Amino acid sequence: MSTVALMWEARAAAGRGNELLEWARSQVLEREPVRRELLRAQQDRVLVVTWWEAAEGVAAQLPELPEPADDLITRPVHRWRFESVETSGT
Repeated sequence: MSTVALMWEARAAAGRGNELLEWARSQVLEREPVRRELLRAQQDRVLVVTWWEAAEGVAAQLPELPEPADDLITRPVHRWRFESVETSGT
């Protein structure tokens, strides 16, 4: 069994960072991940990271956040998949 982290990152249209953050927060996935974290950064960027246990690793079929409405973002969403290779600390 592998731990897979899905990263979803979008940049909000000017002045709409809080709206994008609330949109991301309200999205319901087909099933619940082991962990879900929302982050924000300068330039109204929103990052959502979800962690999953998956026997297939990064090739697993996992629920992902959709694209927001075009008028809410400045460009298409960026997505990455990572497979855990080591953990430390708490």
